[in-house]
Amino acid sequence: MPEATPTIPPPRPTSLSSSLKRNIQALEDRRREEAANSTREEKIAEAITAFTGSMRFVYLHMVIYGGWILINLGAIPGVPRFDPSFVVLAMVASVEAIFLSTFVLISQNRMAAAADKRADLDLQISLLAEHELTKLIELTARIADRLDIHAEADPEIQEAQKDVAPEAVLDEIEARQRRAEERS
Repeated sequence: MPEATPTIPPPRPTSLSSSLKRNIQALEDRRREEAANSTREEKIAEAITAFTGSMRFVYLHMVIYGGWILINLGAIPGVPRFDPSFVVLAMVASVEAIFLSTFVLISQNRMAAAADKRADLDLQISLLAEHELTKLIELTARIADRLDIHAEADPEIQEAQKDVAPEAVLDEIEARQRRAEERS
């Protein structure tokens, strides 16, 4: 049997746990529900953003603007110039840029809102896990006492048994940020 090295990946599990499968399904269901509940304007903006962020959009612009330029430079015989000074081309490109940037901002706002939801969920899960770990440590300490194992002398265990107050953590982070800003 070959020896495991850092360059050989560990074998993949044959299947996912049922709770992991349930979580993946719940996330897929939530995304489908959010997509179904989005407004018509949001769906239109999303479709436009998806198209304008594709290579098809780039190719289309290469053809349209390239043709416009070639025609108005007189490079295509028999086709009359319609914008020899390229003023109309500049105006069209400017108006298009205004609309495209608006659609990009709409898309970024939606992505930021989704990221905020995920961050809130991550925070809630982390706080729940912290609380559950604190309770497990308390239970383990009681079991150690019953078994006459003196773990309470360890300051790290005593510290881990304390519940974390998220408000206090946020206050401390904000205070440190203010002090850092004042120093700079």
